[in-house]
Amino acid sequence: MPDVKITATRNGPYKVEGPIDLYYGDLRIETDQPTVFLCRCSASSKKPFCDGTHSKIGFQAAAQIVPESKED
Repeated sequence: MPDVKITATRNGPYKVEGPIDLYYGDLRIETDQPTVFLCRCSASSKKPFCDGTHSKIGFQAAAQIVPESKED
């Protein structure tokens, strides 16, 4: 399995480094770049890629990771 690193940037896109197979629905998206930025604010006009709209709309990501609750 190739090494892929995904980083959720602060109030911005997901930064994906490494070779990936990317699909948008049933459509396969060719990515020849070693790093891509994927939208997570849902406002990009270039979905699934980030176009910077998150900064224009004031996108705020969750302040921290919410741990899974353990049910007894």
